[in-house]
Amino acid sequence: MKSIIIGTAGHIDHGKTALVKALTGIDADRLEEEKRRGITIDLGFAHMELPGLNGEKIRFGFVDVPGHERFVRNMLAGVGGMDLVLLVIAADESIKPQTREHFDILQLIGVQRGITVLTKSDAVDVETLDVVKLEVEEFLRGTFLEKSPIIAVSSLTGSGLDELKRAIVAATAELSTRDPAALARLPIDRVFTMKGFGTVVTGTLISGTIREEEELEVLPGGQRVRVRGVQVHGQRGEAALAGQRTALNLAGVAREDLARGMILAPVSTFATTRNVDVLLKLLPSAGRPLRNRTRVHFHSQTMETVGEIIFHRSNALNPILTTVAGTLQLSPGSEAFARIRLPNPALLLPGDRFIIRRFSPVVTIGGGIILDASPVPALKKITVDELLQHAASNDAEQMLVTRIARRSFQGLTIDEAVRETGWRGHAIESHLKAPLANGTVLRFKDLFIHAAAVNALRELLLAELAAFHKKNPLVPGIGKEELREKFALNAVVYSSVLDALMREKTIEVTGDLVRLRGHGVVMKDEEAESKKTIETAFAAAGLKVPSLPVVLAGLKIDRVRAQRIVTLLLRDKVLIKISEDLVFHHAALASLRAQMAQQKSRNPKMDVATFKELTGVSRKYAIPLLEYLDRERVTRRVGDVREIL
Repeated sequence: MKSIIIGTAGHIDHGKTALVKALTGIDADRLEEEKRRGITIDLGFAHMELPGLNGEKIRFGFVDVPGHERFVRNMLAGVGGMDLVLLVIAADESIKPQTREHFDILQLIGVQRGITVLTKSDAVDVETLDVVKLEVEEFLRGTFLEKSPIIAVSSLTGSGLDELKRAIVAATAELSTRDPAALARLPIDRVFTMKGFGTVVTGTLISGTIREEEELEVLPGGQRVRVRGVQVHGQRGEAALAGQRTALNLAGVAREDLARGMILAPVSTFATTRNVDVLLKLLPSAGRPLRNRTRVHFHSQTMETVGEIIFHRSNALNPILTTVAGTLQLSPGSEAFARIRLPNPALLLPGDRFIIRRFSPVVTIGGGIILDASPVPALKKITVDELLQHAASNDAEQMLVTRIARRSFQGLTIDEAVRETGWRGHAIESHLKAPLANGTVLRFKDLFIHAAAVNALRELLLAELAAFHKKNPLVPGIGKEELREKFALNAVVYSSVLDALMREKTIEVTGDLVRLRGHGVVMKDEEAESKKTIETAFAAAGLKVPSLPVVLAGLKIDRVRAQRIVTLLLRDKVLIKISEDLVFHHAALASLRAQMAQQKSRNPKMDVATFKELTGVSRKYAIPLLEYLDRERVTRRVGDVREIL
């Protein structure tokens, strides 16, 4: 069954709630104070079913919003999920202040379909009703409601209600349905406790599907909850689909932990943000220019918070901005790219609409569309410009390519792309088919990286190797993992680039070392002489080796270069370190192995004293040498003796 959300809009006491009751039979005023005062204070809800043009039933959910200027903030919490709006204007009062403000809000949040309803038609004569219609037609000229029906009704007598229902059904045929396969988001507009059930939340499911027993995440905050039960328009079901008024019975959370403005979403899918880049439109009725760094009331979906407006200074983005006394400002009726900073994290995604209101007086002055909810710090301005321009023109392919490009050689994973866009992985892959085919974007498993970034990475690695060789002429190369970690590179991308450079014979990888091709250790005369001195000192000593610091102290070169030469000798296994303090020449240890083989033929067992007598070394050398032989599996310790293996 197709589900459509209808919202009301209009001035206080123009008959919005009475109209909803006349259509559905449900009184949307649920609060005691609302019934006592006769006005709508908070959001109200109702529903009905009508046959569609093709005979199928359509389920309509109504969101009845308050009309009083003091409760516009509550009205804003209800407009985010509207598919169709009923702009309600009383025939005996015509267009009033909140008619204008509500209608401005509807246009800013991107409502595309609606019907204008002239209520209280029984309270005026035919001539007055005709005059009001002319006024309304003039008011709607050039807007999304210009060619929509204007229907006069009376909730008291029932006049015009059948015509309105037919118009609602006809308008429904022009509406595209929301995608139930998209990632789910349910902005919470109401939280309460129900006896026997526990915590219940309601909202309009703006995308995706939520099923019974599904685990969801509350954002911001990240608390996980389980859906114990689902109701759609007051009826129990197994799932709620995008576009439906939804009530969820939640387990794992108390009423006090939830509030209007929070959003339920799939676990570990989205990230909250405190900075959003937007295309902001300032209403002609705003009165005065909007200055840079102005603080405003910020509304999106059911959320309300404070935001600071910071205009992008790029002339390419904002040529229309003017500067007064050194401060950028936007004139009424104009639009500009801006960043909005929020005091607390919120879940916002590209394509979400928002409204801004002044602090004083608290009136609606503008709104717009979110283009990027994941700004990356310290980006080149051109990258920001390109991304926002592509997002504003709704160019999904180029927007994704720019998102990948701005991550440079870190790349963008599919999960990160999902978090940044709100699209599912298959949609992201579909948008990237052409860039992948023409080589603009490269794919490494689940990571996308821009081809230009890969080329830049190649040059970066080569430059780093050249700089390393220049600074460390006595070191044959840099550690492979050390080089990767220096730039925090993805292992798959790094390995691929190294392989490409090796195929081109630009670099060499030997063991764990990376170096430029043909680049070996370059020694000066005194360094070569020192290398020979070190090797000779240990070769001549046999097993009675000298202290390494003593040998290095006698060299003509500084200690740092001397230590690098030792590192080189150890790497080439000319010298072998068997303990923290003892280094031996490889020939001496090879001779020791031969001695052990000869001793085995005479007696396969020996103690420390026998080893000292056999090798002629003191205990200072005997114990470390025996432990070395144990590690090399030449001997095995059994109690106080060694078995020669």
